[in-house]
Amino acid sequence: MEEIQSQSDNYRSSSSSASSPTSRVPSSSFFYLRKPGSLRQPISFEDSPEWEDTDTDLRAEEGGDSINAATTPASPTLSKLNSGSLPSPPLPEGAIVARKIAGASVVWKDLTVTIKGKRNYSDKVVKSSNGYALPGTVTVIMGPAKSGKSTLLRAIAGRLHDSAKMFGEVFMNGARSRLPYGSYGFVEREASLIGSLTVREFLYYSALLQLPGFLCQKSSVVEDAIVAMSLNDYANKLIGGHCYMKGLPRGERRRVSIARELVMRPHILFIDEPLYHLDSVSALLMMVTLKKLAGTGCTLIFTIYQSSTEVFGLFDRICLLSNGNTLFFGETLACLQHFSNAGFPCPIMQSPSDHFLRAINTDFDRIIAMCKNWQDDHGDLSSVNMDTAVAIRTLEATYKSSADAAAVETMILKLTEREGPVIKNKGKASTATRVAVLTWRSLLIMSREWRYFWLRLILCMILAFCIGTIFSGLKHSLSSVVSRVAAIFVFVSFASLLSIAGVPAHIKEIKIFICEESNQHSGEFVFLIGNLLASIPFLFLISISSSLVFYFLIGLQDEFSLLMYFVLNFFMCLLVNEGLMLAVTSIWLDVFWTILTLVFIQVVMMLSAGYFRIRNALPRPVWMYPLSYITFHTYSIQGLLENEYIGTSFAVGQVRTITGYQALRSAYDISADGNSKWGNLLVLFLMAAAYRFLVFVMLHFRVGRRASASRFLRCKMKRSNQR
Repeated sequence: MEEIQSQSDNYRSSSSSASSPTSRVPSSSFFYLRKPGSLRQPISFEDSPEWEDTDTDLRAEEGGDSINAATTPASPTLSKLNSGSLPSPPLPEGAIVARKIAGASVVWKDLTVTIKGKRNYSDKVVKSSNGYALPGTVTVIMGPAKSGKSTLLRAIAGRLHDSAKMFGEVFMNGARSRLPYGSYGFVEREASLIGSLTVREFLYYSALLQLPGFLCQKSSVVEDAIVAMSLNDYANKLIGGHCYMKGLPRGERRRVSIARELVMRPHILFIDEPLYHLDSVSALLMMVTLKKLAGTGCTLIFTIYQSSTEVFGLFDRICLLSNGNTLFFGETLACLQHFSNAGFPCPIMQSPSDHFLRAINTDFDRIIAMCKNWQDDHGDLSSVNMDTAVAIRTLEATYKSSADAAAVETMILKLTEREGPVIKNKGKASTATRVAVLTWRSLLIMSREWRYFWLRLILCMILAFCIGTIFSGLKHSLSSVVSRVAAIFVFVSFASLLSIAGVPAHIKEIKIFICEESNQHSGEFVFLIGNLLASIPFLFLISISSSLVFYFLIGLQDEFSLLMYFVLNFFMCLLVNEGLMLAVTSIWLDVFWTILTLVFIQVVMMLSAGYFRIRNALPRPVWMYPLSYITFHTYSIQGLLENEYIGTSFAVGQVRTITGYQALRSAYDISADGNSKWGNLLVLFLMAAAYRFLVFVMLHFRVGRRASASRFLRCKMKRSNQR
């Protein structure tokens, strides 16, 4: 008991030493080892992975805004890591050291974000927030769920959604300017990765999409990103993540998503929930990696919901939010003193982040009300014996009148009174380069993903074999006309229906595009052209293999030109169907609704294709106009029947003969012109182009990046004019 009391005194003294906003040094007694007999011993990193570079201590000068870098040897404790002075063991020969990055200061002043209808009590998601982030430091935005963390992060980065409006000012190196391309990276909470590529392949293709210059330069950038995120052991492993491919653990996958943004060597890195869905060990390793990354000079700003004591000790500054209100901004240890001054001291042996969230999370009021009887018998659930709304108001009022708030105002004034170095655009890869990269990458993905085209190839081959064996033995006679029409209709319609098996792969690819486009790594036109060029070889393989099986089993005319037209017609049919699938997928981005919609569309098209009832006999409203004219089955089947029967004749008795056109009139509506089959092929080509254009429009409105960027600039200009 005496040892615990002594440790408590040390802890309280460390908290009281943080009351001064200008000088706060993390105390080594703040962290504990969970080992008997070593309560006072700080956490050691003797068993942790070896560091590969020398970390630097980056701090703002007291009373100034300049950044000093100094390398200071010290004992390898977690609290020392927080100050940036963790020593590095000797580097092995041939080891790659992470390169230094020129960071940038970020300041947000009176930042308010409104989203209509998102909150029941108010449309203000963020309310008059002030703060800053310096190069070489880790700034964390913390708060309970729906407190405005992600919205504030997006507002600072200029990536708000279309429904949001921003008021206030954001400064980069002291200037009101939008972040140019390549100067920052933004990592979403749920980043989309390509599971069929290795880590090195994924990062290399990302570098080719993002960076101009030579291939050798991009290879070095990729290796630097791998080293920075400690991915050396996983560089040649598949990312995975599918039901049939285990791939990397969740923590390493999160590292890969961050490394994708590091290939641009950004000055500022925004991360939404880097510890999302990570266990305690993975979260600590991730945080240590990010701390090392900040040591290279990069400015890190990210959101977090909750953290362990060890992870909390690695933060440089914390912005605490609740219901959009800023309850504290400053250094981490000062936050403990702030809560103590407000009447909510953190109990000994309790995680600071747990204590903070307990005090400001309104959900705890419901828990206490539900467990009131149990609480009376077993004691209090928490040390905060006050209504959460009252606690939030108390903390907010205490912060506004504290020296910490005054220090933040002073620092913001110093960082914005003069402009620093201008952040320049790093340049993009050319459109032709990005098209070539996306085409090659898509080819590689399609060749490795069995669900993309290989499964469809197998299904189409089985379908062609089944239909061919059912309708085999048909001779070229008048009695076989109706059966051949049925065989061609079933082959075209069911092959289009079976293509729905590729929907999951399409959804994954569009999600990857949206993720890349949000960071300006790709574009709608580039994505569509690359996807089209990559899919052509596989679609042609499906068309020629299944067409050959069907053609010879059915016993169609044995002529090479007619066979090639059959293959080309079926290829165009698959190409149109591919565009239709992409269009529907870009609308829903959900497997269930996409498949349901496609099945419904395919059934309606099959009904209006003119097989069950001749096209001219269909009811004119709806079924004939416009459905039968926008159904690609109609033109494909017409072209195939015209290819088979125009120019042929059938004997009726011993004297009379009829043409193939006359024999088909009662079974299917076709044209008597011998060149009409090429017209049908042209219509299929135009429909394929129309569907691709529709996909372009859908993706353009879905991403909505340009509208958000223009609104970001417009809000800042509006605020400046008001001043």
